[in-house]
Amino acid sequence: MKRLLIFASGSGSNAENIIGFFQKSNTIKVVHVLTNNKNAKVIERAKRLNISNLIFNKIDLFDTNKILNFLKKEADYIILAGFLWKIPPKIIAAFPNKIINIHPALLPKYGGKGMYGMHIHRAVIAQNEKETGITIHFVNKNYDEGAIIFQKSVQIDAKDTATDVANKIHKLEMTYFPKVIEKVILNENG
Repeated sequence: MKRLLIFASGSGSNAENIIGFFQKSNTIKVVHVLTNNKNAKVIERAKRLNISNLIFNKIDLFDTNKILNFLKKEADYIILAGFLWKIPPKIIAAFPNKIINIHPALLPKYGGKGMYGMHIHRAVIAQNEKETGITIHFVNKNYDEGAIIFQKSVQIDAKDTATDVANKIHKLEMTYFPKVIEKVILNENG
């Protein structure tokens, strides 16, 4: 059984979707949700789904080995589902090609520090892009620059607002993120 640990900072809709997708799996299971935000809705979602959660701070993640040691003991793969902090190099080194992130744009466009959520969707609209999408990628030491695993695009209509784009992206995330995670894990262990 491969153990997934999800990092999330916000509402947790992707985390809930991933947890639900793997609930009946015999090979992959979500075992923990970790968050840096004590007010994140992902905590309530995890509790409702009987998944343990851990709230941590910057010192836990960056200055001590508290989170690193927890991960080494508890996780085979780390999934970033709306997690806004950069992953420290020591964790990346301990989990090479085992940290997977989803980004709500077609990288390399609209990636990097500060490019998340509605910031991206507003930028896409402001640049009059004709399409956008999701990128699922491995995490490396730079924001949104890890090897791309999967991309899926969606058309932007001339009348679309940033909220419309966000809704289109959310549908792609819900459809593809769990399936791509499963494929990566099964292919590596196949």
